[in-house]
Amino acid sequence: MSEIYDVVVVGGGPGGYNCAIRAGQLGLKVACIETRKTLGGTCLNVGCIPSKSLLHASEMYETAQNDFAGMGIKATVELDLPTMLAAKEKTVEGLTQGIAFLFKKNNVEHIFGFGKIIDGTTVDVDGKQLKTKNIVIATGSEVATLPGIEIDEKQIVSSTGALSLTEVPKKLLVIGAGVIGLELGSVWRRLGSEVTVVEYLDHILPGMEGEVQKQGARLLKRQKMKFELKRKVTGINKTKDGIVVKTEASAGGKPKDIETDVVLVCIGRRPFTTGLGLEGVGVTTDKRGFIQTSHFKTSVDSIWAVGDCTPGPMLAHKAEDEGVAVAELIAGKAGHVNYDVIPGVVYTKPEIASVGKTSEQLKAEGIPFKVGKFPFAANSRARANHETDGFVKILAHAETDEILGAHMIGVGVGEMIGEVALAMEFRASSEDIARTCHAHPTCSEAVRQAAMDVEKWAMQM
Repeated sequence: MSEIYDVVVVGGGPGGYNCAIRAGQLGLKVACIETRKTLGGTCLNVGCIPSKSLLHASEMYETAQNDFAGMGIKATVELDLPTMLAAKEKTVEGLTQGIAFLFKKNNVEHIFGFGKIIDGTTVDVDGKQLKTKNIVIATGSEVATLPGIEIDEKQIVSSTGALSLTEVPKKLLVIGAGVIGLELGSVWRRLGSEVTVVEYLDHILPGMEGEVQKQGARLLKRQKMKFELKRKVTGINKTKDGIVVKTEASAGGKPKDIETDVVLVCIGRRPFTTGLGLEGVGVTTDKRGFIQTSHFKTSVDSIWAVGDCTPGPMLAHKAEDEGVAVAELIAGKAGHVNYDVIPGVVYTKPEIASVGKTSEQLKAEGIPFKVGKFPFAANSRARANHETDGFVKILAHAETDEILGAHMIGVGVGEMIGEVALAMEFRASSEDIARTCHAHPTCSEAVRQAAMDVEKWAMQM
């Protein structure tokens, strides 16, 4: 009789590998199937991690160019793009090897290949069938494309190709003013590209706090990033001199051609569920291809799904939490994810971070709230660091003072948002943060001052 697993995880990204590791920790017999030769999924191999490597390196390059002199440092700076790209690859290699080590440490079997679900207890991997008590689908997402536009990863690139351009394009056009487009656009802008962002809507960063959207756009424009808002791309023509991107106003009419050297398509991502055999086993998906779940279970009792292939924010840490919760539920524990407290970060400079509801959402839902806000221009450490752009904004219930959301723009706010997320997890009030002693001088004092300002007793402005 063939070996029977407790759990077979299909997909080795953040949701899948964390699910597999947690299942292994809980003593379950687990295997994880992954089509890539390395673990970590899109996030680690061609997403979150390599982009952060380039973001950090390009920020250091620009800081050395523009800011050193004002701090009394004389330096001559030259870009070495091949070495920068090699450093990125070295980071990715080390982290993927780290996951492989964790698999061995926690007795997780790593199976290379494409997993297709045959029934509720069987997964086929390139002709070999695995029997299991539970199947976890963690296949993630793939780049969404525009009809009639072929991505060649040379002149017309996805986020994957944008991480490995062998030279800095003179002109770069980004389609989509979401998180990925702004992050990667800012990398190449710092390295010397003239960057233009074309966005269908009348604002950047859809779904984020309105005041953050406006401030973010102002700061990016100040950094010489150009925006073509309320405009859609209707076609792309390659010429002997480069590329001509044909656009028109979103509402129709007013055509405009934009010449560029490289086009980065960043209009979002779609769930990767093709070829998994979902229809054949009765797993329900919606019209966009997202797997429908109830407390992580699909319409088939023994099959679970987590991460980008399910509805909700396409965030690695959301997938991680879901993967851990599923492993714990399978092991008979109380796995849980609080979807009201999932932070999001845009790793531009300055960073943008948020957690909880926006003021626009609270107004739409009729929830009474009060606002506290504090600018980094009034923060001692930010002024000493010459990093005064941005603010912290905290939203609290008007009657109970429970924190309902926080929205920040400023250097390092991706690290600061965790404090508010923790407070919200414990259903803290703004006064709880306001009366918590913060070290001085630190940029995190801006969070405390914003909390103080909810009741209008901020003391440093």
